[in-house]
Amino acid sequence: MELILTVMADDRPGIAERLAREIEQQQGNWLESRMATMAGKFAGIVRIELPEHNFDAAQLALQGLASEGLAIQMERGHKSTTVATEHRLEVVGNDRPGIVREVTNALANLAINVIDLHTEIEPASMSGGTLFRANIEFTLTESQSMTGVVKALEALSPDLMVDL
Repeated sequence: MELILTVMADDRPGIAERLAREIEQQQGNWLESRMATMAGKFAGIVRIELPEHNFDAAQLALQGLASEGLAIQMERGHKSTTVATEHRLEVVGNDRPGIVREVTNALANLAINVIDLHTEIEPASMSGGTLFRANIEFTLTESQSMTGVVKALEALSPDLMVDL
């Protein structure tokens, strides 16, 4: 069975190793992950494969890591039955409050499934302001078009650039 773990902790060295060790001890296989630190916190999402008969023991063992400062939630994963292709694009524009909501709302209105969203702000070298940058990985079904996605995002603001 596949499981999705979410992990939160105060950032420190060794968190990923401790989690990997516990997963291995439960005969689990680490399949993929996304991990980051922000504002002194460690956050991670991990997809693992685990023998069905080890589920209860693994759940107890992973919850036991709370005594070491790791808050872990565990959910059963499932495969999507929708046929879709993965795409990526980058959106860059002047930063402003609400820009993430605007971008994600435009995608939601098109029923676009976002797989990965990475956002950041950075200094704008020419204007002295700040730039918003989003790297978005998403899927399109056969009935959806990349042209529609680009047009919807570019319509948000004249300064917003979309790069495939």
